[in-house]
Amino acid sequence: MVSLSSAESAAQGSRSGKPTVVLVHGAWADASSWNDVIEKLQDEGYTVRAVANPLRSLSGDAAYVKAILETLTGPIVLVGHSYGGAVISNAATGNPNVKALVYVDAFAPDTGESATALAGPDSALSADPTTIFDFVPATLPPTADTDIYLKRSTVFASFANGLSSDDKAILTASQRPATVGALNEPSGTPAWRTIPSWYLLGTEDKIIPPSVQRFMAERAGSTITEFDEGHVGLMTDPKTVVRVIEQAAKSIR
Repeated sequence: MVSLSSAESAAQGSRSGKPTVVLVHGAWADASSWNDVIEKLQDEGYTVRAVANPLRSLSGDAAYVKAILETLTGPIVLVGHSYGGAVISNAATGNPNVKALVYVDAFAPDTGESATALAGPDSALSADPTTIFDFVPATLPPTADTDIYLKRSTVFASFANGLSSDDKAILTASQRPATVGALNEPSGTPAWRTIPSWYLLGTEDKIIPPSVQRFMAERAGSTITEFDEGHVGLMTDPKTVVRVIEQAAKSIR
């Protein structure tokens, strides 16, 4: 039984004087990757929605998140991790309730750019794909609809640096795949052109190199905060992630 509608939940956030925080995870993850961030934000009185990003196509994923945003009332802080940054860049465009964007080790593409292209040659994922990914179905070459999972070795060596071995093993086992097409689909008009943004840059990120993150953040005019974390900084240092989200939230008038 549903006891509280989305609109009522958002209204609670409005009555508290705080915006609703919407969190969008990236590839090879699910909404539980935000668990520690959610707990801390809720302790601070924020209404939080952690979206189940479909990971099927950039345009389709953005349309899904956009539809969720349209069910909410009042100001919104929209947060994306990794590929989720590309999703929020598209989903927020044209929505007047989204007052701030926060990128956490995330892609912030411009029109026509894809996540794969932006990652660049220095990314740990820019190697022989058969050594980095498992493909489902296994038929090669993959198509746009092929699901890609990270190999255990990729998770342990580069994707989840900063987590314990046990947590890396759990992430490996529970990862949700993205399609080849989603990671290679060109972005539409990005919301960061018109919405203020904050960028949390992981200096130890091996998936989106720090130089790439800085390029995207500076181009978007983001307020940049660095932290000495890898690609899953939302899990290894949720306190700093919450601090940056709160900075964005407090900027809303």
